[in-house]
Order: sequence, then C-alpha cells, then structure tokens
Amino acid sequence: MSREEEAKRGIVLTERQKLSWLRLIRSDNIGPETFRDLINQFGSADAALEALPDLSRRGGAARSPRIATLAQAEREMETATRFGARFVGIGEPDYPPALREIDGAPPLIAIKGSGATAIRPSLGIVGSRNASINGAKFAAMLARQCGQAGYTIASGLARGIDAAAHAASLSTGTVAMLAGGLDKPYPPENFRLLDDIYANGGATISEMPFGWEPRARDFPRRNRLIAGVSLGVLIVEAAERSGSLITARLAGDFGRLVFAVPGSPLDSRCHGTNRLIKDGATLVTEAADILDALSPMMAPRFDLPHVARDGTEDQPISQGAGHHAGDKERAILAEALGPSPVETDDIIRHTGLPASTVYLLLLELDIAGKLNRHSGGRISMIMAE
Repeated sequence: MSREEEAKRGIVLTERQKLSWLRLIRSDNIGPETFRDLINQFGSADAALEALPDLSRRGGAARSPRIATLAQAEREMETATRFGARFVGIGEPDYPPALREIDGAPPLIAIKGSGATAIRPSLGIVGSRNASINGAKFAAMLARQCGQAGYTIASGLARGIDAAAHAASLSTGTVAMLAGGLDKPYPPENFRLLDDIYANGGATISEMPFGWEPRARDFPRRNRLIAGVSLGVLIVEAAERSGSLITARLAGDFGRLVFAVPGSPLDSRCHGTNRLIKDGATLVTEAADILDALSPMMAPRFDLPHVARDGTEDQPISQGAGHHAGDKERAILAEALGPSPVETDDIIRHTGLPASTVYLLLLELDIAGKLNRHSGGRISMIMAE
C-alpha cells in the first residue's frame, strides 16, 4: 500500500496518545461526544486533560472531576496486552469504518481477534434470547448465506438468536459486541462459543474498561455498537419490549437498513418483528431479500474524513488557551437552556453568541455534570431539584 493510500485509511496513534485518550475517556463526565468536543476545542487529549479542572470549576461543579491517572491507563493497557487485545482509536485503520460514521462513536475501542474481520462490511443479526427452534434455525441459515456472500456477521453473544448467528458464521467471520469489558463476557454458557469465534478468525469489541461487569444499562450501549458497525440489521423473533428493538431503532437512527423476519401473530416472540414490518422494515423470507438490498452499499463508502492532529475529524475550534467566556455569556446561555432537549445550532441562533463561545460554555456545563445528551446531538440542562 502506498503512503497516500495509507494516509487515506487513517492515522496511527502513538502509544503515548493512546494512553492520553484512555485517560480522557475513563475520566468522570466524559462520554464519546464530550471527548470529541474536548479534542476539537483543545487540539489534543493532553491539553484537554489539563483543562478539565478549570472547565469543571467554571461550569459550577462543587468539586473537581475524577481524572484517570497515567498509572491507571497504563495498567489497563497492560491488562489488554496480557489478554491478547489492543486499543484502536477512531481515526485508525483498524477501526470499523461504519462505526466511525455514527453520532457518539466511541473514540477508543478494545478489540481481541482479527482486525480484518472487524473492518469488513457487516450485517447485524439479533433476536430473542428464548428463541424457538425454527427461529434459531432460520437465523443460522441467513447468517451462513450472508457470511458466504462476504459479510461479517455482528451480534451480541446473547443466548438464542445471537448465538445461532455467531455459530453459523464462524467459518466466514463473525464479531461479538460485549456489554462489559472484553475479559468479562456474558453469558457464561457462551464461553465455548467465544473460544470458537477467536479460533476461527473472528473478533470481539467493547468500549467498556477491562474488569467491567456488564449491568442491565450497559446492554443498550452494546446494541448501539451492533447497529453502528453494520450496514443493515436483521431482527429474528423479538417481543414488543425487547433489546432487539432498541438495536433496530438505533440502526434506523444511524441510517442503516432494518430487516425483520415475520412470525406467527400468536407467538409473543414475533410481535416486535411483525410491528417492525408494519413500520417499514424490509420483510425477509430468504437471504436474497437482504443481499439485494445491501449490494449497492458494498462499494467503499466510508472514507475517512480529514483527521486533526490528535486523531479526530475536525480542526480545533480554538486551542483553549486564554479563551474564556464571561459571566454575561454564561447567564445568557443558562437562560436559554432548560429540561427539554435542543440542538446546538438552535442555541447559537437563539443566544446570538459566537459558536466558539457556546461550545466552550457547553463543555464547562458538561464537565461539571450539568448537561444531558440526547440522540441527534441534542442537549438539555439537568435541573436542580
């Protein structure tokens, strides 16, 4: 590969940059969107880490946020190495291209297994944990045929449909998204399947710290990864209030195709999938239904945008140094915000403040733990009780 082609694929973070990125994303009140905003504002993770205490103070926090130490980041990096995993930044060649496109893409993910499998075009397959025999059999057939057509099969390692999809695509390539750390997979009954995934050139991906035991609220974040890496998501058997429908909704939000297998109206496991079809999901009765819809998307379409000096997509709004907003601007912004989500562009228009000032003030409030982030990049104020 030529230098120009390699540059187009992305940048490669140094070990020091990865440690700084890991420190930043593991610090209090720093999610993927906040991480990106900080890098854009200050130009590097090191500069953002240095700015955190002052941002928090100006945002009105009672105390400084907990900032991950270099020693903590080094220990997690060492744990990853011992586990046979590695951290990949959002601008790097091994980062799944489709995942890079979504709002709130994790800036740093841990991967164990084949990076080549993780960056191929993917189809997500999810569904009921208490799958029927026919549901699991049909999911396996579709996973096998779509895998043979060149797609990596992405799923969540759960019981039922997920496990059937992974097992059927071992020979063609499968990736499991985990809700906990890579060293804390769930459920235990699929540990052998996980070993088979690694042995056959598959991979696992997580954005959570090593040692993190998955909790109920972590699974929707895992579902976001499944939807994010995939060009389309197939739902096989899903009840009305299932995690699979969260994956389908996220896929739609990300502009992915949503596929659903119809089922008996008398089977509660099919109520959610039948509802998806009513709402516009593509009805699937054979693999061709999926492959025909996805084929126009197989050409390379996820070109890496311009990468700023610390690996994010845009140049910094300002370098942060010497750039402060006054109490007058803070009062104007505080008056404009409330508990209802609004878009940043609307805040800029409503307040008449410069964009750079609005972004900085929002960062102050965010680091102070006073903002909620919503889908579509909207934000709202956390109101004092």
